[in-house]
Amino acid sequence: MSTNLLLLIARVLLSFMFILSGFDKLTDPAATAGMISGAGLPAATLLAYLAGAFELIAGLFVLVGFQTRITGWALAAFCVFTGLVFHSGTVAIDGWPEGALGWINTLNMIMMMKNITLAGAYILLAVVGAGAYSIDARRGATPFARTV
Repeated sequence: MSTNLLLLIARVLLSFMFILSGFDKLTDPAATAGMISGAGLPAATLLAYLAGAFELIAGLFVLVGFQTRITGWALAAFCVFTGLVFHSGTVAIDGWPEGALGWINTLNMIMMMKNITLAGAYILLAVVGAGAYSIDARRGATPFARTV
């Protein structure tokens, strides 16, 4: 299988989560606003909508391979930020049984590791570029696509 086809498959897989998550935040920002508020950040609903717009647009950019290098760096930073700010601490919910809190904290740690791991994937995408099957390649912005 060609490197360019593999880059296309990688872009599709890397875009999926952000397209769906961004759309969800834009149509129902309440849960995200609650997390943002819980982290002590101001203007939680506005930030939830901004995060949703960023995720949706960035996900679509990765999918079609547009401004892939810039988008890769932006998503890497976003993943590290959200991992550290929203998933690095312990979750404590009043009235929840100890066993449930243990499960939630394990899930929270997994989410942080997922975000940090995804940052690595987006850095790799930023370095390598979108490949031949992309808008960037059609615009001549992906030199790697011409050599693979």
